Amino acid sequence: MKKTHGLDVNPLTDIAICCGQSEAFAAAIFSIINQGDEVLLFDPCYETYEGCITLAGGIPVYVALEPPQWTLDPEKLMRSFTSRTKAIVLNSPHNPTGKVFSRDELEIIAEGCRRWDCVAITDEVYEYITYDNQKHETIAKLPGMQERTIITSSLSKTFSVTGPNTKASHRWRIGWAIAPASAASAIQNIHIRITDSAPAPFQEAALTALRSPIEYFETLRGVGSGRMVYELKRDFCMKLLGSVGFRIQFKPQGSLFLFAELPKDCLLSDVEYVEELIQQAGVVVVPGRGFFHGNESCKYQKRYIRVAFCKSEATLNAAAQKFGELINAKACPKIVY
Repeated sequence: MKKTHGLDVNPLTDIAICCGQSEAFAAAIFSIINQGDEVLLFDPCYETYEGCITLAGGIPVYVALEPPQWTLDPEKLMRSFTSRTKAIVLNSPHNPTGKVFSRDELEIIAEGCRRWDCVAITDEVYEYITYDNQKHETIAKLPGMQERTIITSSLSKTFSVTGPNTKASHRWRIGWAIAPASAASAIQNIHIRITDSAPAPFQEAALTALRSPIEYFETLRGVGSGRMVYELKRDFCMKLLGSVGFRIQFKPQGSLFLFAELPKDCLLSDVEYVEELIQQAGVVVVPGRGFFHGNESCKYQKRYIRVAFCKSEATLNAAAQKFGELINAKACPKIVY
């Protein structure tokens, strides 16, 4: 943290080691949220956040980012704070949009936290995966914020140890929460009662990984899972989807995802489109509506799909071929435009 963000952290008191970022986030929520506390989240957002908040008795309050650039409206954010606001969740780089919150946006969020005396809980698992000279900053760096920020992160995205398939036994699960000593202690106590401890061999491996030379973090080396490879894969997917009518007005600045709007003349919803794509082309993407939690009357919430471009070149080429065959053969009139 000192080398990367310039933050002084006591490793004995300010860090709780957990079984992945998801557990670290859940433990952070359970440690500070009481019945009736409000927690602000930016919409769209990763779907597991809400479940943790409601399980703790909290009330999720969504602040919509404005499409297509997913901009933060400062006035809308400030109106969302109340005397019951206990925390705000900040995920940057952002899943599903790929947005990297700017320094100005972080300043606005920090001002709200200081004014209303609430905690920022961050999810920074994609902090090293940014593109086009974008750079992630943690909100904890801003004045008055380290003492009111809980940073959660993990190894899985940076070091490509999410696992080759969906079997949890094939994945590493090492994450952490970095927080003021009292909060870190509470998180550690909850972690102990949930999973007892994080596997010691994984912790040793994590230490080795985190001691990688700075060049690794700057380039992620580009040898099959690196940043430059991801950047090229992002551009490949943008070109592919754009060629068949998808509207991509926001170029991902970070993370592993592309949030694409269905073609204007497509009559299908996101879920219907995904089902057709799976059945007719064998290509799997994620319906966008699962990331939206606000005003369901907004039609755009059913018009997005999320594409993960963190796949092998062979997989992406195969998907592109299947996509092309479907379009060229006009196998699905409802999808062809």
